[in-house]
Amino acid sequence: MKLLVCGGAGFIGSAFVRVRLDGGDEVVVLDKLTYAGRRENLQDLDVEFVHGAIEDPDAVAKAIAGCDAVVNFAAETHVDRSIAEPDAFVKTHALGTYVLLEAIRAAGVRYVQVSTDEVYGSIEEGSFTEASPLAPSSPYSATKAGADLLVAGYVHTYGMEACICRGSNNYGPRQYPEKLIPLMILNALHGDPLPVYGDGMNVRNWIYVDDFARGIGTVLERGVPGEAYNVGGPDEAPNIEVVKKILELTGADDSLIEYVTDRPGHDRRYSLASEKVRGLGWEAQVRFAEGIGRTVDWYRDNAWWWEPIRSGDYRAYYERHYGRALG
Repeated sequence: MKLLVCGGAGFIGSAFVRVRLDGGDEVVVLDKLTYAGRRENLQDLDVEFVHGAIEDPDAVAKAIAGCDAVVNFAAETHVDRSIAEPDAFVKTHALGTYVLLEAIRAAGVRYVQVSTDEVYGSIEEGSFTEASPLAPSSPYSATKAGADLLVAGYVHTYGMEACICRGSNNYGPRQYPEKLIPLMILNALHGDPLPVYGDGMNVRNWIYVDDFARGIGTVLERGVPGEAYNVGGPDEAPNIEVVKKILELTGADDSLIEYVTDRPGHDRRYSLASEKVRGLGWEAQVRFAEGIGRTVDWYRDNAWWWEPIRSGDYRAYYERHYGRALG
């Protein structure tokens, strides 16, 4: 296939691009290169790149020409930023998804909307299924849920060939260091405090990014139009256990852990049931114990990738958010 991958210069999008190139697809990447979308993530990859936003109809029309399918990763993804500045999330997730859907409807191509477990809200026990009601609890998850509903509405009204793919918490190489795992890895490697929200007992369902990328590909190829598919990881753990594992792997001391004020509306636990996508032939291949080791090694060995981030605007963001400077 010739695929248009929106947001393909981001963390998950670029992992998906690699998987599809390995499988023989041709890829066009549309990305507006915000702080988390980086050309470095596509280094040495044979893709056509279009610089633009999904909320720009002209950029979308240019990128979609000749493509057989579209996969949309383009998103603002950090919950903390959505609490401080929700307007960008509304623009990208609501307006951007609408512009994409209009272009896809005109082109008559297949579409996968990449979503998140956070649209379901928090669950104390058990796991969310695709039939669970949407109950988002942050501007990030609310706008992602709105995008999901917009896709569902277009499928119902116009008969579009579209699916929704909801992933659990991704981790792996090339993740921007505002997120928990790369933040803790880089702080540990530098001897900086590791800021842990609240009591650290918020539980997340972890999936290695390549497993999620393959799950999205499975939905693209075999998913039933109009259906949503959960793609959850094989392991879950409280954040504090993840942090302590990172300290162990980096050789840093537990004294670096610093409990900080919890963020507003912090969901306690996420968990996805993935039987539906397993029925299409997908299985997670990387357990957390293996994947976290791979991830720590990648950040340790690829300072060229993260050094420009830690020396740039990210430093100012970190100081504003956590009230202390990076060392």
